[in-house]
Amino acid sequence: MASDLHEAIFMAKQERHKNLFLNYRNLVSFPVELLRDEGMQFLERLFMKRNSLTALPENLAQKLPNLIELYLHSNNIAIIPQAIGNLVKLQSLDLSDNALQLICPEIGQLRSLRHLRLANNQLKFLPQELGDLRELETLDVSMNLLSTLPERLHQCLSLQCLTADRNLLHCLPRQLCLLPELNELSMAANCLTSLPLDLGRSMELQFVFVDNNAHLTGLPSYLYNKVIGCSGCGLAAQISDVKQLCLTLGDVTVPLPSEVKAIGSETDRVLPLEELACRVLHAAHSWTSKDVRFLLPKSLLDVVRWPLGHCHRCSQPMFTIVYPKLFPLRETALAGVHKSSVTQSSCSTAALSYFTCIKRSNPLANYLLP
Repeated sequence: MASDLHEAIFMAKQERHKNLFLNYRNLVSFPVELLRDEGMQFLERLFMKRNSLTALPENLAQKLPNLIELYLHSNNIAIIPQAIGNLVKLQSLDLSDNALQLICPEIGQLRSLRHLRLANNQLKFLPQELGDLRELETLDVSMNLLSTLPERLHQCLSLQCLTADRNLLHCLPRQLCLLPELNELSMAANCLTSLPLDLGRSMELQFVFVDNNAHLTGLPSYLYNKVIGCSGCGLAAQISDVKQLCLTLGDVTVPLPSEVKAIGSETDRVLPLEELACRVLHAAHSWTSKDVRFLLPKSLLDVVRWPLGHCHRCSQPMFTIVYPKLFPLRETALAGVHKSSVTQSSCSTAALSYFTCIKRSNPLANYLLP
């Protein structure tokens, strides 16, 4: 086996191969032949799946500087060296099915990275520096121990597919609704109790899968004409202990996002002062963002920059109060794309929340916000 390995690497060096396949070689350490002398400056794709590697060499980028794709699926790698950030040409990195507990911030230096797969590891959090990957198109972090996603993930402006199934997520950052190219979002088998109210507002987002989130009993109305998966939702007898406002429709209780502070009704004629202030600041920030940014603390700036949601009818931003309407999923177009294995009763528990604002009936709001 060792002689076959040496021969494969020798031939690759002699013939200046761009692709090298070292899968299923029972490797427990990175082959030193790849790192000797000048390394393999011409190598672009390295496949080392299903071995027993536990670490990557610190001088990997120095010896293999032109790597475009690196596949390390199904090893025992526990640590990624900080020098990984020096692989400036890397476009695809697969570290699925390893033993990773931590991702170093230097991964944000891989500015050419388009595909990152970290599924089936032991990750409890992801670095905020992932937001620096402006070319990233695919991110798979399913089957980990994540309870949150990085807030800066919305800066990955090229992200098209985000998969985070089978984690411990209780909520999604509402900033994810700003991703302009996101086409598919999969958050199945988590601990979600609610979704951002603007989720689905983007025309690009077409596929949303939130199956098997037992506490999730409501979906934002913007998902009305999307392809969704929500089987196994709304099956829990109790709501999680996170304090959230809830709506009740018959026997169905729908938790709202934690940022919601009040539930309005169609008879309301005056907005709360806090809501009015947020809307005015949001409009002012859009006009003179540089001036306002220095006046507001970061916590308040985040609130006014990213509204809780927008009215489904007039696109008015909302920050602390919502005006919901509930209707059963079985009465909407979504019932046709809902998985056939779901019974009619469970379909109706996955109710849609249709959020509107008070702008049309509130002269004061009309006066303050054009």
